[in-house]
Amino acid sequence: MNKPPSRQSQAADPADAPHWLRRRRARLAPALPRWIDWHFALLLVAVLVIGAIVWVLSPILAPFLAAAILAYIFDPLVDRMERRGLSRSLATIVAVLLLALAVVLLLVIVLPLFYKEVAQLTQLIQGFVEQLKNTVVPWVNAKLGTAIQLDASSFRTFMQENISDASGIAKRVFATVGSGGLAVVAVLINISLVPIVLFYLLRDWDELVARVDELVPRRYHQTVNSVASEVDAVLSEFLRGQLTVMLIMATFYVVGLWAVGLKFALPVGLITGLLVFVPYLGVALGLVLGTVAAVMQFDSVLTGLALVWAVFAVGQVVESLFVTPKFVGERIGLHPVAVIFALMAFGQLFGFFGVLLALPASAAILVGLRHVAVRYKGSAVFQRQQ
Repeated sequence: MNKPPSRQSQAADPADAPHWLRRRRARLAPALPRWIDWHFALLLVAVLVIGAIVWVLSPILAPFLAAAILAYIFDPLVDRMERRGLSRSLATIVAVLLLALAVVLLLVIVLPLFYKEVAQLTQLIQGFVEQLKNTVVPWVNAKLGTAIQLDASSFRTFMQENISDASGIAKRVFATVGSGGLAVVAVLINISLVPIVLFYLLRDWDELVARVDELVPRRYHQTVNSVASEVDAVLSEFLRGQLTVMLIMATFYVVGLWAVGLKFALPVGLITGLLVFVPYLGVALGLVLGTVAAVMQFDSVLTGLALVWAVFAVGQVVESLFVTPKFVGERIGLHPVAVIFALMAFGQLFGFFGVLLALPASAAILVGLRHVAVRYKGSAVFQRQQ
């Protein structure tokens, strides 16, 4: 026969406790403001603590963050190879080797050509500035009654020392090695860590994601999954979609400018295509460089300008109507000012890798801020009248 529950067992459950006991417990409980959401406050504190840890460890986090971003990008490729019969480890090795091959080709083939044409372009710009000084500036001064002066010699010296002459760069590099050798060694170590960390993260990516999912409290599991899915969608939009758009548009501008006969198609096209993720900046900078190169190169200036501008006009149409809707869809929702701030802030925190990580990390933070705003607008703090 089942024994009736004792008074002690009844009092152990707050819902089954006597009314007088519940009232006494309520009076003895701390008087907390009703508008405080303690779960949200604890989450905010946790975010601030994590942010502080990231700030303290920022000097060593760059290669790990870069490897994590690369692992996220290449995970679908490894999954696809795994479904076709390759083991996870072998598929990871293939992916890392493909990435290494792309980097080697970039350093061996594209980068020397790019630097050569940039050096030629800087010399061309020096001639353009000299021409402005001798023709345009006197005409403007005569027509407007101004006294504009253009110091072409200082500009020429600056360009020769910083860009057009490789010896200037080499001198600064060797001076850095001599005065800050440990810093150079640290940079080399960070670069060498990226492929090693990438291999282990990419090989164990699915297992790591599953373990993190198991650690999420069941009470918040659905919410966390919702936020993670949204972050995944935003990151996929940028990392896999926007990078594809950048490569396609860089190729388009290089080929298009080369087809119309522009000598400096490679640097102008690469700069324009790789900066399309910053609204208007890439096109504006490429258009200025292309215009200067066309004015200095073509005998028929109007014809040269018309051809170069036509390439940029067609590129804008192709990007806006076809390439971006196909591979990206809607933009990640970052304002152009936020894009510039993110590039500068992450660059300050993590250096060169920070610039690469700025937009994807900002996009993920944007998702979190959207959910924080929804919680805030639903809280008593926002809705309270008095």
